[in-house]
Amino acid sequence: MKASLTVAEIAARLDGVVQGDGGIAIGGVAGLREADAGDIAFLADPRYAAAAAATRASAVIVNRDWQGPCPAALIRVERADAAFAKVAALFAPPPVTPPVGRHPTAVVAEDAVLGEGACIGPFCVVEPGARLGARCALFAHCYVGHGVHVGEDCRFYPHVSIREYTRIGDRVVIHNGAVIGSDGFGYVERDGRHEKIPQTGVVVVGNDVEIGANVTIDRARFGRTRIGDGVKLDNLVHVAHNVSVGPHTVMAAQTGIAGSTTVGAHCKFGGQAGVAGHIALGDRVIVGGQAGVTKSIPAGTFVSGYPAAPHEKAMKAHAHLMRLPVLKAKVADLEKRLRALEDR
Repeated sequence: MKASLTVAEIAARLDGVVQGDGGIAIGGVAGLREADAGDIAFLADPRYAAAAAATRASAVIVNRDWQGPCPAALIRVERADAAFAKVAALFAPPPVTPPVGRHPTAVVAEDAVLGEGACIGPFCVVEPGARLGARCALFAHCYVGHGVHVGEDCRFYPHVSIREYTRIGDRVVIHNGAVIGSDGFGYVERDGRHEKIPQTGVVVVGNDVEIGANVTIDRARFGRTRIGDGVKLDNLVHVAHNVSVGPHTVMAAQTGIAGSTTVGAHCKFGGQAGVAGHIALGDRVIVGGQAGVTKSIPAGTFVSGYPAAPHEKAMKAHAHLMRLPVLKAKVADLEKRLRALEDR
C-alpha cells in the first residue's frame, strides 16, 4: 500500500502528540480488528481496549489520558472519535458527481430554474416551478416536484423523490429512495369507511441536513413539517405530518415520530425508537433503542424501555422482570409450605 502521510504528519493536522515512531507511513483507515500494516485506527471507548492490544494497525488515535497496551504508534488527541473523522476525510476518495448540465434523458420543465453548475443526471424529472440552487447534483431517476425550492450545493442520490412545494436548504444530502413531502397519514372514519383528509401543508428542511436511504418525511396536514438545521436521519426513519425536529438532532435507523410531535434541539434517538403523536420532547433528550415514548419528556432526560421511563428506573424495572421466574418458584415453594402447615 502506497502511503500518503506519516504518523507525524497526521498528528500535526490533528494537534495531537505522537507516542512511538512518527515516521511510519499510513495509507488508509480501518477498524481496530480489521486494520493491517499501513492503516490507522482509533480507540474512543475503553470497552475496545482488548482490540487495541491485539490490533495490526500501524497507528491508533486515542484520547490524551488513555492508558493501555497497544503495539501501534499512538496519536494522543482531545477526542479520538472526532479526530478519526478528520483522518477518514483525508483518505476518502473524491466524491462522485454527475457532469454539469442536463443528461439527454432528463426531463426539465421549461420554467424550472437551474442554478449555475447544477448537475441533472439520467432520467431525472424536474417539474414546473421548481428551483435548484447552484451546484446541486441530482443522480439518476431523481424526481423534483412542482414548485419545489432547493438551496445550493445539495446532493440527491438515485431515486430520491421531492414532492410538490417542499423547501430544502443549502448543503442537504439525501440518500437513495428517500421520499420528502409524501402525504401524511390522515383519515376520518365515517359510516365505517376511512375518508382521506387533504394534506395541504409542506415540508421545510433546513441547512446541512443529511437524510438516509428510504427515509420518509410527510407533508403537514396544514402548515409545515420542519426539519431543523444540522439534523441527521439514518436509513428508514419516518417523520410524520406536522412534526418539528429541532436543530442538530440525530435519529438512528427505523426511528418513527408520530404526527404533530415536537422534538427539541440536539436530541438523540437509538434504533427503532418510537414516539407517540401530539407530545413534546425537550432539548438534549436521549431516547434509547427500541424505546416507546408515550408522553412528553423534559429537556436533558435519558429514557429507555416501554413505556419509556428515565433510563435508570427502566433498567431497574427490567432487572426485576428478569427475576420473575425465580420469584415464581419461591412463591410456589411458599404456597406448598403454607398448605403443609394448614394441613397440620
